[in-house]
Amino acid sequence: MPDRNDNDILTVTTTVDSLNGARRLARELVERRLAACVQLEPIAASFYRWEDRLCEEPEVRLSIKTLPRLRDALAACFAELHPYALPQFLSATHQASAAYADWVRAEVAAEGA
Repeated sequence: MPDRNDNDILTVTTTVDSLNGARRLARELVERRLAACVQLEPIAASFYRWEDRLCEEPEVRLSIKTLPRLRDALAACFAELHPYALPQFLSATHQASAAYADWVRAEVAAEGA
C-alpha cells in the first residue's frame, strides 16, 4: 500500500560511536533500501548517564530519510546491525516537497514492503 500523504517522509535519528561505524550503518541502510539518504554529523561530545555512570563521549549523528511505512523494518534492522545495546531511535514525520518525496519513494521502492 503506497504512502498517500504523498509528501510525508520519515526522518529517524540515531547516534553511533565512530565515523566508520556510522558509514557502515548508513551504507547498509541505503543498500537494503530502508533509507533513501543518510546524513552523518560528527558530535564533539554527548553527555549521558549509562549504568549509573556519567559518560562523555564523541558520537556521530545519523539522520535517516525514509517512508513512514518502513519504520518497523528500520527498527528491526537496528536490532540486527546497530552497535549500541540501546540505540537511539527518534522518528518524526515531515511534509516534504513533492519532488523530494517522489525521490524518497523511488529509492526505497525496491524494498518491497
